[in-house]
Amino acid sequence: MTAAKRRVPFAEAARVLLRDTLLDATRDLLRDHEWADLKMADIASTAGVSRQTLYKEFGSRQAFAQAYILREADEFLTAVENALVPHREDPRQAIRAAVEVFLTAAAEEPLIKAIVAGDNSDGLLALVTNQAGPVLHSATDRLAAFLTGQWPHADAGALVVAAKYLVRLAISHAASPDGTPAETAATMSVVLGPYLDQVVGAR
Repeated sequence: MTAAKRRVPFAEAARVLLRDTLLDATRDLLRDHEWADLKMADIASTAGVSRQTLYKEFGSRQAFAQAYILREADEFLTAVENALVPHREDPRQAIRAAVEVFLTAAAEEPLIKAIVAGDNSDGLLALVTNQAGPVLHSATDRLAAFLTGQWPHADAGALVVAAKYLVRLAISHAASPDGTPAETAATMSVVLGPYLDQVVGAR
């Protein structure tokens, strides 16, 4: 017999659908509009709900932006993890592949472009650069947990350090690129690769 599938309460499922619909609408609108010019009423209308429904769910424009960035960051991290796995035996190549995937995705994300361009009217920059910001904190924790899962024999504390600096350097380069994603990824693998080699015992 198979395990019984968990029943998701209607209210919970409806809320997830509402949030996803609003965030998807934002992604569509950002293809043709700057974040600074995008009104919450436009997002609500595109999603097919009222402006009041949007604010009831998220509370404020900044909270909505935070939810959007966190969801995009989650997708970025999934891509990063998928890039790391094939190179488990070669940490330097793992870093290179992961960073290139992240920087390429970040360069194509409209809201990240808005932050880089200086649109900080909603406090957007702090969401991705402030040490106490939700993106930096959650990304570091998730990457550290993933690295520990990939290299369970390695020192967990050292992998947390690796995750911390990988995330911070990647975000810094996304915010202020000084080369192509491939070039930056290659440089970061040279700088951080020896440390990760030592931590995981690569030969």
